[in-house]
Amino acid sequence: MKGYVVELHGSIRTRLSRRVDGFIDGLQADVMRNGRVRVWRNGNTDVMVPAPDEDVIFLFTHILHHFFIDGIGLRQICDLCRFLWTYRDRLDVELLKSRLHAMGLMSEWRAFAALAVDWLGMPMDAMPLYSDLRRCSRKGDRIMAFVLECGNIGRNRKSDVVLRESYVGRKIRSLWVKMRDFARHCRLFPLDSVRFFWHFFWDGVAAATRGE
Repeated sequence: MKGYVVELHGSIRTRLSRRVDGFIDGLQADVMRNGRVRVWRNGNTDVMVPAPDEDVIFLFTHILHHFFIDGIGLRQICDLCRFLWTYRDRLDVELLKSRLHAMGLMSEWRAFAALAVDWLGMPMDAMPLYSDLRRCSRKGDRIMAFVLECGNIGRNRKSDVVLRESYVGRKIRSLWVKMRDFARHCRLFPLDSVRFFWHFFWDGVAAATRGE
């Protein structure tokens, strides 16, 4: 669109759990109603984007959506790292910690933090809630292997054969791949992976019955 690549989303929900998506809905409402925004100057235009303490939640939960459901590339993880570096002196770390606990995502955060530090060179003092526990590093290693295998939205695993399949064939293959990925993620996040898969599955069934 006029020289820009525009990615449109109907919702910033993750489809992983009611707990997570309910929290995101509340946070989004707070941004809109109470002006929790920062200004990005694009040429002569002021663009309102969420304030850092809110945006960090939106960025991270979107990463988790791709990680569990579609596959994720390094770009989004690097985007989060760049954001955290830029706002390292402005983020309310205790607020971030309380929000991650409220959503039940602290284990996921620490695993991605380990990946950022161990693999991408993110300075430890700029990575909020980073833990040097060995189990976090092992999880970061496994996430990195998955990222390199799958790529963003699973592009690394798509072939011409898959693209030529019928609509129904692609849907069946997609469900099978997602089931395998959720099972694989059980090694990292046992309880969350099972809970997230069933919520995602039944949410998809409900959407299909509504004709969406």
